[in-house]
Amino acid sequence: MSDTERSLPVLRRLSYAVGHFLNDLCASMWFTYLLVFYHSVLGFQNTNAGVLLLVGQIADGICTPLIGYESDRTPGCGNYGKRKTWHLVGTLSVMVSFAFIFNQCPHCDSLTPQWASLLYFVPFIIVFQFGWAATQISHLSLIPELVTCEHAKVELTAYRYACTVIANITVYAVAYLLFHVQAGEHDDPLSDALGPADIHIFRNLALIVLGIGALFSLFFHLGTTEWTPGTGGEAAEEEGRRSQRSMEEEEEDGERRPLLSRLKTSSPLQWKCWLQQPSFYQVALLYMSTRLIVNLSQTYISMYLINTLGLPKKYIATIPLVMFVSGFLSSFIMKPLSKLIGKCLTYFVGLLLIMAFSYWVLLDDRMDQRVYGAAVLLGVGSATILVISLAMTAELIADQTQSGAFVYGAMSFTDKLANGGAVMIIQALHPCHTAMCCPACVWFYHYVMVIVTGGVAVIATLALCSILIWPIKIRPRGLPVISEDEARIN
Repeated sequence: MSDTERSLPVLRRLSYAVGHFLNDLCASMWFTYLLVFYHSVLGFQNTNAGVLLLVGQIADGICTPLIGYESDRTPGCGNYGKRKTWHLVGTLSVMVSFAFIFNQCPHCDSLTPQWASLLYFVPFIIVFQFGWAATQISHLSLIPELVTCEHAKVELTAYRYACTVIANITVYAVAYLLFHVQAGEHDDPLSDALGPADIHIFRNLALIVLGIGALFSLFFHLGTTEWTPGTGGEAAEEEGRRSQRSMEEEEEDGERRPLLSRLKTSSPLQWKCWLQQPSFYQVALLYMSTRLIVNLSQTYISMYLINTLGLPKKYIATIPLVMFVSGFLSSFIMKPLSKLIGKCLTYFVGLLLIMAFSYWVLLDDRMDQRVYGAAVLLGVGSATILVISLAMTAELIADQTQSGAFVYGAMSFTDKLANGGAVMIIQALHPCHTAMCCPACVWFYHYVMVIVTGGVAVIATLALCSILIWPIKIRPRGLPVISEDEARIN
Protein backbone atom coordinates (compact mmCIF):
# COMPACT_ATOMS: atom_id res chain seq x y z
CA MET A 1 0.00 0.00 0.00
CA SER A 2 1.41 3.40 -0.98
CA ASP A 3 2.09 6.33 1.32
CA THR A 4 -0.71 8.33 -0.23
CA GLU A 5 -3.24 5.54 0.35
CA ARG A 6 -2.34 5.38 4.03
CA SER A 7 -2.82 9.11 4.51
CA LEU A 8 -5.66 9.83 2.05
CA PRO A 9 -8.55 7.59 0.93
CA VAL A 10 -8.80 6.79 -2.75
CA LEU A 11 -12.06 8.69 -3.28
CA ARG A 12 -10.70 11.84 -1.68
CA ARG A 13 -7.49 11.48 -3.66
CA LEU A 14 -9.49 11.38 -6.89
CA SER A 15 -11.83 14.18 -5.86
CA TYR A 16 -8.83 16.37 -5.06
CA ALA A 17 -7.16 15.56 -8.38
CA VAL A 18 -10.15 16.87 -10.40
CA GLY A 19 -10.41 20.08 -8.38
CA HIS A 20 -8.27 21.92 -10.93
CA PHE A 21 -10.03 20.45 -13.96
CA LEU A 22 -11.95 23.62 -14.88
CA ASN A 23 -8.77 25.67 -14.61
CA ASP A 24 -6.91 23.16 -16.77
CA LEU A 25 -9.59 23.21 -19.45
CA CYS A 26 -9.57 27.01 -19.58
CA ALA A 27 -5.76 27.22 -19.43
CA SER A 28 -5.51 24.84 -22.36
CA MET A 29 -7.68 27.11 -24.47
CA TRP A 30 -5.98 30.25 -23.15
CA PHE A 31 -2.41 29.27 -24.00
CA THR A 32 -3.08 27.21 -27.13
CA TYR A 33 -5.75 29.23 -28.89
CA LEU A 34 -5.71 32.82 -27.59
CA LEU A 35 -3.18 34.21 -30.08
CA VAL A 36 -4.62 32.09 -32.89
CA PHE A 37 -8.16 33.26 -32.14
CA TYR A 38 -7.42 36.97 -31.85
CA HIS A 39 -4.87 37.12 -34.68
CA SER A 40 -6.11 34.63 -37.27
CA VAL A 41 -9.85 34.63 -36.51
CA LEU A 42 -10.70 38.11 -35.25
CA GLY A 43 -7.94 39.76 -37.30
CA PHE A 44 -6.13 41.57 -34.46
CA GLN A 45 -2.61 42.81 -35.06
CA ASN A 46 0.13 40.70 -33.49
CA THR A 47 0.97 43.32 -30.88
CA ASN A 48 -2.69 43.78 -29.90
CA ALA A 49 -3.16 40.04 -29.50
CA GLY A 50 -0.01 39.99 -27.38
CA VAL A 51 -1.33 42.87 -25.28
CA LEU A 52 -4.41 40.87 -24.33
CA LEU A 53 -2.32 37.90 -23.26
CA LEU A 54 0.04 40.22 -21.39
CA VAL A 55 -2.86 41.89 -19.55
CA GLY A 56 -4.07 38.47 -18.49
CA GLN A 57 -0.65 37.38 -17.27
CA ILE A 58 -0.10 40.63 -15.35
CA ALA A 59 -3.53 40.37 -13.73
CA ASP A 60 -2.82 36.77 -12.80
CA GLY A 61 0.65 37.66 -11.55
CA ILE A 62 -0.66 40.44 -9.31
CA CYS A 63 -3.64 38.46 -8.01
CA THR A 64 -1.70 35.28 -7.28
CA PRO A 65 0.54 36.43 -4.38
CA LEU A 66 -2.23 38.59 -2.94
CA ILE A 67 -4.65 35.70 -2.99
CA GLY A 68 -1.95 33.45 -1.54
CA TYR A 69 -1.44 35.87 1.34
CA GLU A 70 -5.15 36.28 2.00
CA SER A 71 -5.76 32.55 1.69
CA ASP A 72 -3.23 31.91 4.45
CA ARG A 73 -4.68 34.46 6.88
CA THR A 74 -8.45 34.27 6.30
CA PRO A 75 -10.39 31.59 8.19
CA GLY A 76 -12.77 30.72 5.37
CA CYS A 77 -16.55 30.63 5.31
CA GLY A 78 -17.67 28.95 8.53
CA ASN A 79 -16.48 25.35 8.72
CA TYR A 80 -16.05 25.11 4.96
CA GLY A 81 -12.29 25.69 5.08
CA LYS A 82 -10.25 28.62 3.84
CA ARG A 83 -8.77 26.79 0.83
CA LYS A 84 -12.12 25.50 -0.43
CA THR A 85 -13.74 28.90 0.13
CA TRP A 86 -11.21 30.58 -2.15
CA HIS A 87 -11.56 27.71 -4.61
CA LEU A 88 -15.31 28.32 -4.82
CA VAL A 89 -14.85 32.07 -5.33
CA GLY A 90 -12.35 31.40 -8.11
CA THR A 91 -14.58 28.84 -9.81
CA LEU A 92 -17.53 31.21 -9.94
CA SER A 93 -15.34 34.01 -11.33
CA VAL A 94 -14.08 31.76 -14.13
CA MET A 95 -17.59 30.59 -14.96
CA VAL A 96 -19.01 34.10 -15.46
CA SER A 97 -16.14 35.49 -17.54
CA PHE A 98 -14.45 32.87 -19.72
CA ALA A 99 -17.12 32.48 -22.42
CA PHE A 100 -16.86 36.20 -23.30
CA ILE A 101 -13.13 35.93 -24.02
CA PHE A 102 -13.54 33.48 -26.93
CA ASN A 103 -16.34 35.29 -28.70
CA GLN A 104 -16.72 38.39 -30.79
CA CYS A 105 -17.77 41.54 -28.98
CA PRO A 106 -21.40 42.56 -29.70
CA HIS A 107 -21.92 44.89 -32.66
CA CYS A 108 -18.24 44.67 -33.64
CA ASP A 109 -17.22 44.30 -37.28
CA SER A 110 -14.24 44.94 -39.54
CA LEU A 111 -14.75 48.71 -39.19
CA THR A 112 -14.60 48.69 -35.40
CA PRO A 113 -11.32 50.18 -34.09
CA GLN A 114 -9.18 47.51 -32.47
CA TRP A 115 -8.61 49.64 -29.38
CA ALA A 116 -12.37 49.55 -28.74
CA SER A 117 -12.40 45.77 -28.97
CA LEU A 118 -9.42 45.62 -26.62
CA LEU A 119 -11.29 47.66 -24.01
CA TYR A 120 -14.22 45.28 -24.28
CA PHE A 121 -12.19 42.12 -23.67
CA VAL A 122 -9.87 43.43 -20.91
CA PRO A 123 -12.41 43.36 -17.99
CA PHE A 124 -13.43 39.79 -18.76
CA ILE A 125 -9.79 38.73 -18.94
CA ILE A 126 -9.02 40.33 -15.57
CA VAL A 127 -11.98 38.64 -13.85
CA PHE A 128 -11.04 35.32 -15.43
CA GLN A 129 -7.43 35.57 -14.31
CA PHE A 130 -8.47 36.50 -10.77
CA GLY A 131 -10.69 33.44 -10.61
CA TRP A 132 -8.04 31.22 -12.19
CA ALA A 133 -5.44 32.36 -9.65
CA ALA A 134 -7.79 31.86 -6.70
CA THR A 135 -8.60 28.32 -7.80
CA GLN A 136 -4.98 27.41 -8.55
CA ILE A 137 -3.47 28.69 -5.30
CA SER A 138 -6.15 27.20 -3.07
CA HIS A 139 -5.89 23.85 -4.83
CA LEU A 140 -2.09 23.66 -4.67
CA SER A 141 -2.10 24.73 -1.03
CA LEU A 142 -4.13 21.66 -0.11
CA ILE A 143 -1.31 19.25 -1.09
CA PRO A 144 0.91 19.75 2.01
CA GLU A 145 -2.21 19.67 4.20
CA LEU A 146 -3.64 16.45 2.78
CA VAL A 147 -0.44 14.36 2.70
CA THR A 148 2.81 14.50 4.66
CA CYS A 149 5.21 12.01 3.05
CA GLU A 150 7.51 13.40 0.34
CA HIS A 151 6.79 10.68 -2.21
CA ALA A 152 3.10 10.89 -1.38
CA LYS A 153 3.24 14.52 -2.45
CA VAL A 154 4.92 13.50 -5.70
CA GLU A 155 2.22 10.93 -6.30
CA LEU A 156 -0.62 13.32 -5.50
CA THR A 157 0.97 15.92 -7.76
CA ALA A 158 1.27 13.29 -10.49
CA TYR A 159 -2.42 12.45 -10.16
CA ARG A 160 -3.19 16.14 -10.34
CA TYR A 161 -1.10 16.46 -13.48
CA ALA A 162 -2.75 13.37 -14.95
CA CYS A 163 -6.07 15.17 -14.61
CA THR A 164 -4.46 18.24 -16.19
CA VAL A 165 -3.46 16.12 -19.16
CA ILE A 166 -6.95 14.61 -19.39
CA ALA A 167 -8.38 18.14 -19.40
CA ASN A 168 -6.07 19.15 -22.24
CA ILE A 169 -6.92 15.99 -24.14
CA THR A 170 -10.59 16.82 -23.69
CA VAL A 171 -10.14 20.32 -25.12
CA TYR A 172 -8.21 19.15 -28.16
CA ALA A 173 -10.53 16.19 -28.80
CA VAL A 174 -13.58 18.46 -28.72
CA ALA A 175 -11.80 21.02 -30.92
CA TYR A 176 -10.96 18.30 -33.43
CA LEU A 177 -14.57 17.16 -33.53
CA LEU A 178 -15.78 20.73 -34.06
CA PHE A 179 -13.29 21.29 -36.89
CA HIS A 180 -14.20 17.90 -38.38
CA VAL A 181 -17.90 18.70 -38.36
CA GLN A 182 -17.21 22.06 -39.99
CA ALA A 183 -15.06 20.41 -42.68
CA GLY A 184 -17.92 18.03 -43.46
CA GLU A 185 -20.26 20.95 -44.03
CA HIS A 186 -17.91 22.77 -46.42
CA ASP A 187 -16.19 21.25 -49.45
CA ASP A 188 -14.16 24.41 -50.12
CA PRO A 189 -10.39 23.74 -49.72
CA LEU A 190 -10.05 27.20 -48.22
CA SER A 191 -11.98 25.93 -45.20
CA ASP A 192 -8.67 24.47 -43.96
CA ALA A 193 -7.50 28.04 -43.21
CA LEU A 194 -8.53 29.82 -40.04
CA GLY A 195 -10.71 32.91 -40.44
CA PRO A 196 -13.77 34.80 -39.18
CA ALA A 197 -15.96 31.81 -40.09
CA ASP A 198 -14.39 29.91 -37.16
CA ILE A 199 -15.66 32.27 -34.44
CA HIS A 200 -18.55 29.96 -33.58
CA ILE A 201 -16.14 27.00 -33.21
CA PHE A 202 -14.16 28.70 -30.45
CA ARG A 203 -17.33 30.04 -28.82
CA ASN A 204 -18.90 26.57 -28.69
CA LEU A 205 -15.63 25.10 -27.44
CA ALA A 206 -15.55 27.60 -24.58
CA LEU A 207 -19.15 26.79 -23.57
CA ILE A 208 -18.47 23.04 -23.62
CA VAL A 209 -15.35 23.59 -21.51
CA LEU A 210 -17.32 25.50 -18.88
CA GLY A 211 -20.02 22.84 -18.69
CA ILE A 212 -17.56 19.98 -18.21
CA GLY A 213 -15.43 21.95 -15.74
CA ALA A 214 -18.43 22.86 -13.59
CA LEU A 215 -19.30 19.18 -13.08
CA PHE A 216 -15.79 18.29 -11.92
CA SER A 217 -15.63 21.33 -9.63
CA LEU A 218 -18.82 20.12 -7.98
CA PHE A 219 -17.27 16.68 -7.48
CA PHE A 220 -14.22 18.29 -5.86
CA HIS A 221 -16.26 20.31 -3.38
CA LEU A 222 -18.43 17.33 -2.45
CA GLY A 223 -15.61 14.80 -2.17
CA THR A 224 -12.73 16.76 -0.63
CA THR A 225 -12.91 17.66 3.04
CA GLU A 226 -10.49 20.28 4.28
CA TRP A 227 -9.37 20.05 7.86
CA THR A 228 -10.51 22.99 9.95
CA PRO A 229 -9.94 23.63 13.68
CA GLY A 230 -12.83 22.44 15.78
CA THR A 231 -14.11 19.67 13.52
CA GLY A 232 -13.96 16.47 15.47
CA GLY A 233 -13.69 13.82 12.75
CA GLU A 234 -11.19 15.74 10.69
CA ALA A 235 -9.19 16.66 13.79
CA ALA A 236 -8.84 13.00 14.63
CA GLU A 237 -7.81 12.20 11.08
CA GLU A 238 -5.28 15.01 11.12
CA GLU A 239 -3.84 13.71 14.37
CA GLY A 240 -3.59 10.26 12.84
CA ARG A 241 -1.69 11.62 9.87
CA ARG A 242 0.70 13.47 12.18
CA SER A 243 1.35 10.31 14.16
CA GLN A 244 2.25 8.55 10.91
CA ARG A 245 4.72 11.23 9.89
CA SER A 246 7.60 9.89 11.98
CA MET A 247 7.03 6.36 10.66
CA GLU A 248 6.91 7.61 7.06
CA GLU A 249 10.10 9.66 7.48
CA GLU A 250 11.94 6.70 9.00
CA GLU A 251 10.72 4.61 6.08
CA GLU A 252 12.18 7.19 3.71
CA ASP A 253 15.60 7.10 5.42
CA GLY A 254 16.54 4.00 3.45
CA GLU A 255 16.05 5.88 0.20
CA ARG A 256 18.16 8.60 -1.31
CA ARG A 257 19.00 11.76 0.61
CA PRO A 258 15.99 14.07 0.47
CA LEU A 259 16.24 17.29 -1.48
CA LEU A 260 15.14 19.34 1.51
CA SER A 261 16.89 19.19 4.87
CA ARG A 262 14.28 18.88 7.61
CA LEU A 263 14.39 21.43 10.34
CA LYS A 264 13.53 21.54 13.95
CA THR A 265 12.01 24.97 14.50
CA SER A 266 10.22 26.47 17.44
CA SER A 267 7.92 28.72 15.39
CA PRO A 268 6.31 28.49 11.97
CA LEU A 269 7.63 30.51 9.03
CA GLN A 270 5.54 33.51 8.01
CA TRP A 271 5.47 34.99 4.53
CA LYS A 272 8.19 37.58 5.25
CA CYS A 273 10.58 34.84 6.34
CA TRP A 274 10.31 33.11 2.98
CA LEU A 275 11.76 36.18 1.26
CA GLN A 276 14.94 35.70 3.30
CA GLN A 277 15.42 32.07 2.21
CA PRO A 278 17.92 31.43 -0.65
CA SER A 279 16.18 28.13 -1.35
CA PHE A 280 12.97 30.04 -2.01
CA TYR A 281 14.59 31.79 -4.97
CA GLN A 282 16.24 28.59 -6.22
CA VAL A 283 12.90 26.82 -6.49
CA ALA A 284 11.26 29.95 -7.90
CA LEU A 285 13.79 30.11 -10.76
CA LEU A 286 13.30 26.41 -11.50
CA TYR A 287 9.51 26.74 -11.44
CA MET A 288 9.56 29.86 -13.63
CA SER A 289 11.80 28.17 -16.21
CA THR A 290 9.55 25.13 -16.23
CA ARG A 291 6.43 27.20 -16.82
CA LEU A 292 8.12 29.19 -19.57
CA ILE A 293 8.92 25.99 -21.45
CA VAL A 294 5.47 24.46 -20.98
CA ASN A 295 3.34 27.56 -21.55
CA LEU A 296 5.29 29.19 -24.38
CA SER A 297 5.59 25.95 -26.33
CA GLN A 298 1.85 25.45 -25.89
CA THR A 299 1.17 29.03 -26.95
CA TYR A 300 3.21 28.98 -30.15
CA ILE A 301 2.79 25.37 -31.28
CA SER A 302 -0.39 26.30 -33.17
CA MET A 303 1.28 29.21 -34.97
CA TYR A 304 4.26 26.95 -35.77
CA LEU A 305 2.02 24.26 -37.26
CA ILE A 306 -0.03 26.66 -39.40
CA ASN A 307 2.57 29.21 -40.54
CA THR A 308 5.86 27.27 -40.55
CA LEU A 309 4.78 23.77 -41.50
CA GLY A 310 1.73 24.91 -43.47
CA LEU A 311 -0.52 22.19 -42.04
CA PRO A 312 -4.35 22.30 -42.10
CA LYS A 313 -6.09 23.85 -39.08
CA LYS A 314 -7.15 20.45 -37.69
CA TYR A 315 -3.51 19.93 -36.70
CA ILE A 316 -3.82 22.60 -34.00
CA ALA A 317 -6.01 20.03 -32.26
CA THR A 318 -4.29 16.74 -33.16
CA ILE A 319 -0.67 17.69 -32.39
CA PRO A 320 -1.41 19.12 -28.91
CA LEU A 321 -3.54 16.02 -28.38
CA VAL A 322 -0.54 13.80 -29.08
CA MET A 323 1.60 15.90 -26.74
CA PHE A 324 -0.74 15.56 -23.81
CA VAL A 325 -1.55 11.87 -24.36
CA SER A 326 2.20 11.25 -24.18
CA GLY A 327 2.40 13.36 -21.04
CA PHE A 328 -0.54 11.52 -19.52
CA LEU A 329 1.07 8.13 -20.03
CA SER A 330 4.40 9.30 -18.64
CA SER A 331 2.81 10.81 -15.51
CA PHE A 332 2.17 7.35 -14.10
CA ILE A 333 5.90 6.54 -13.88
CA MET A 334 6.85 9.75 -12.07
CA LYS A 335 6.76 8.30 -8.57
CA PRO A 336 8.75 5.08 -9.24
CA LEU A 337 11.25 6.99 -11.37
CA SER A 338 11.77 9.70 -8.75
CA LYS A 339 12.21 6.99 -6.11
CA LEU A 340 14.76 5.19 -8.25
CA ILE A 341 16.98 8.07 -9.37
CA GLY A 342 15.75 11.01 -7.29
CA LYS A 343 13.77 14.10 -8.22
CA CYS A 344 16.72 16.09 -9.57
CA LEU A 345 17.78 13.43 -12.04
CA THR A 346 14.16 12.83 -13.05
CA TYR A 347 13.85 16.54 -13.81
CA PHE A 348 17.07 16.40 -15.83
CA VAL A 349 15.71 13.50 -17.90
CA GLY A 350 12.74 15.71 -18.76
CA LEU A 351 15.09 18.52 -19.80
CA LEU A 352 16.99 16.15 -22.09
CA LEU A 353 13.74 15.29 -23.88
CA ILE A 354 12.93 19.00 -24.25
CA MET A 355 16.38 19.68 -25.71
CA ALA A 356 16.00 16.73 -28.10
CA PHE A 357 12.75 18.27 -29.36
CA SER A 358 14.43 21.66 -29.82
CA TYR A 359 17.32 20.11 -31.77
CA TRP A 360 14.87 18.19 -33.96
CA VAL A 361 12.91 21.36 -34.81
CA LEU A 362 16.13 23.26 -35.52
CA LEU A 363 17.41 20.71 -38.04
CA ASP A 364 14.12 19.63 -39.64
CA ASP A 365 12.20 22.68 -40.88
CA ARG A 366 9.86 20.62 -43.09
CA MET A 367 9.11 17.64 -40.89
CA ASP A 368 5.49 17.10 -42.09
CA GLN A 369 4.24 13.87 -40.48
CA ARG A 370 7.42 13.59 -38.41
CA VAL A 371 5.96 16.34 -36.25
CA TYR A 372 4.09 13.60 -34.35
CA GLY A 373 7.37 12.14 -33.11
CA ALA A 374 8.61 15.54 -32.04
CA ALA A 375 5.30 16.14 -30.25
CA VAL A 376 5.84 12.98 -28.19
CA LEU A 377 9.25 14.24 -27.01
CA LEU A 378 7.84 17.62 -26.07
CA GLY A 379 4.82 16.11 -24.33
CA VAL A 380 6.76 13.65 -22.18
CA GLY A 381 9.48 16.19 -21.36
CA SER A 382 6.97 18.88 -20.39
CA ALA A 383 5.01 16.48 -18.19
CA THR A 384 8.17 15.35 -16.40
CA ILE A 385 9.58 18.75 -15.55
CA LEU A 386 6.19 20.17 -14.55
CA VAL A 387 5.35 17.35 -12.13
CA ILE A 388 8.79 17.40 -10.52
CA SER A 389 8.90 21.21 -10.20
CA LEU A 390 5.54 21.15 -8.40
CA ALA A 391 6.77 18.34 -6.17
CA MET A 392 9.89 20.36 -5.31
CA THR A 393 7.71 23.33 -4.40
CA ALA A 394 5.55 21.17 -2.12
CA GLU A 395 8.72 19.73 -0.58
CA LEU A 396 10.06 23.23 0.04
CA ILE A 397 6.92 24.07 1.99
CA ALA A 398 7.05 20.75 3.90
CA ASP A 399 5.14 21.20 7.16
CA GLN A 400 4.98 25.02 6.86
CA THR A 401 1.43 24.79 5.54
CA GLN A 402 0.27 27.94 7.30
CA SER A 403 2.15 30.00 4.66
CA GLY A 404 2.00 27.50 1.82
CA ALA A 405 -0.41 29.56 -0.29
CA PHE A 406 2.00 32.51 -0.25
CA VAL A 407 4.82 30.32 -1.54
CA TYR A 408 2.69 29.01 -4.40
CA GLY A 409 1.48 32.54 -5.07
CA ALA A 410 4.98 33.95 -5.24
CA MET A 411 6.13 31.14 -7.54
CA SER A 412 3.20 31.77 -9.85
CA PHE A 413 3.87 35.52 -9.76
CA THR A 414 7.29 35.05 -11.35
CA ASP A 415 5.80 32.55 -13.78
CA LYS A 416 2.97 34.82 -14.98
CA LEU A 417 5.08 37.93 -15.43
CA ALA A 418 7.83 36.00 -17.21
CA ASN A 419 5.32 34.38 -19.57
CA GLY A 420 3.50 37.62 -20.29
CA GLY A 421 6.73 39.53 -20.88
CA ALA A 422 8.13 36.80 -23.13
CA VAL A 423 4.97 36.71 -25.27
CA MET A 424 4.93 40.48 -25.61
CA ILE A 425 8.58 40.53 -26.70
CA ILE A 426 7.97 37.79 -29.25
CA GLN A 427 4.88 39.54 -30.61
CA ALA A 428 6.74 42.86 -30.84
CA LEU A 429 9.53 41.18 -32.84
CA HIS A 430 7.05 39.62 -35.25
CA PRO A 431 7.91 40.59 -38.85
CA CYS A 432 4.23 41.07 -39.80
CA HIS A 433 2.03 43.76 -38.28
CA THR A 434 -1.23 42.75 -39.93
CA ALA A 435 -3.55 39.77 -39.72
CA MET A 436 -2.05 38.31 -42.92
CA CYS A 437 1.25 36.50 -42.54
CA CYS A 438 4.16 36.83 -44.96
CA PRO A 439 6.94 34.33 -45.86
CA ALA A 440 9.05 35.74 -43.02
CA CYS A 441 6.59 34.15 -40.56
CA VAL A 442 7.81 30.71 -41.62
CA TRP A 443 11.28 31.20 -40.16
CA PHE A 444 10.04 33.39 -37.31
CA TYR A 445 7.91 30.71 -35.66
CA HIS A 446 10.54 28.10 -36.50
CA TYR A 447 13.12 29.85 -34.34
CA VAL A 448 10.56 30.79 -31.70
CA MET A 449 9.90 27.09 -31.05
CA VAL A 450 13.63 26.40 -30.84
CA ILE A 451 14.38 29.26 -28.44
CA VAL A 452 11.41 28.84 -26.09
CA THR A 453 12.24 25.15 -25.60
CA GLY A 454 15.98 24.67 -25.96
CA GLY A 455 16.99 28.16 -24.82
CA VAL A 456 14.87 28.17 -21.67
CA ALA A 457 15.87 24.56 -20.96
CA VAL A 458 19.44 25.82 -20.53
CA ILE A 459 18.23 28.27 -17.85
CA ALA A 460 16.33 25.46 -16.13
CA THR A 461 19.50 23.35 -16.18
CA LEU A 462 21.42 26.12 -14.41
CA ALA A 463 18.69 26.38 -11.78
CA LEU A 464 18.83 22.62 -11.27
CA CYS A 465 22.62 22.75 -10.91
CA SER A 466 22.29 25.38 -8.18
CA ILE A 467 20.07 23.00 -6.23
CA LEU A 468 22.56 20.16 -6.66
CA ILE A 469 25.48 22.35 -5.56
CA TRP A 470 23.66 24.16 -2.75
CA PRO A 471 21.00 21.78 -1.41
CA ILE A 472 17.78 23.42 -0.32
CA LYS A 473 17.74 24.31 3.37
CA ILE A 474 15.30 26.40 5.34
CA ARG A 475 17.15 28.88 7.52
CA PRO A 476 14.84 30.21 10.25
CA ARG A 477 15.49 33.86 10.98
CA GLY A 478 17.94 34.23 13.83
CA LEU A 479 18.44 30.47 14.16
CA PRO A 480 21.22 28.27 12.79
CA VAL A 481 20.44 25.60 10.27
CA ILE A 482 19.72 22.26 11.93
CA SER A 483 20.31 19.30 9.68
CA GLU A 484 18.11 16.24 9.66
CA ASP A 485 20.68 14.15 11.59
CA GLU A 486 21.12 16.84 14.23
CA ALA A 487 17.37 17.18 14.61
CA ARG A 488 17.05 13.41 15.09
CA ILE A 489 19.73 13.43 17.79
CA ASN A 490 18.05 16.31 19.58
